Amino acid sequence: MELKHIIEALLFAADRPLTPRDIRRILAEARDEENPGVTESFRATREAAIAAALQELKVEWDTTQRSFELVEVGGGWRLVSRPEFAPWLARLHGEARPYRLSPPALETLAIIALRQPIARADIAAIRGVEVDGVLKTLLERDLITIVGKSDAPGHPMLYGTTQKFLEHFGLRSLDDMPKAAELRQQAAMLRSSENRAPTATSTASTAPVAPAESAASPSTANETQPTNPAPSN
Repeated sequence: MELKHIIEALLFAADRPLTPRDIRRILAEARDEENPGVTESFRATREAAIAAALQELKVEWDTTQRSFELVEVGGGWRLVSRPEFAPWLARLHGEARPYRLSPPALETLAIIALRQPIARADIAAIRGVEVDGVLKTLLERDLITIVGKSDAPGHPMLYGTTQKFLEHFGLRSLDDMPKAAELRQQAAMLRSSENRAPTATSTASTAPVAPAESAASPSTANETQPTNPAPSN
């Protein structure tokens, strides 16, 4: 029996991402009363050997173009179906569709993810509205958690994201998230592009047009520009 085949079975049966440390612990604690020698030979397996086996499995499944793939998410490894098979899987699990977060919930979650640890009052100040109901929803869905208390007067609770947050959005760690500065830069570039578009439209042709067909005013032209859809999970 090969190490990679044991790891393959563990990934197939796991309901959460497994780290090399998780797999090493399982190998060390596994017992087989009928064939003790089988499990005994893997008890001293090092994490480096497990990491190498994971990479071997990933390359093997990618090369053979299987319907599933091995991805690193939430600090561990998980076996998932490939995106191109989504139409059939959606039909299979039609009544168990993953929930979707509302725009206010996504906005609140983004603030917490980028500014954590952060207090409720600070979140409300950034959004400009009360966030008690949204925080309750995010807590119930285990996307955020209370990570401590602030030293500010009253010692308000501080919120941060959870392991499930990483898994839900397919992130290996918080380092995979875009930084606030990057998001501001992208937004500025988008606004600049939209502001230039009306000028380009009005100067594209010098042929006279009837008054009713004249170029739209900048405000009208801006309304015709495509906007980004609200983010969804």
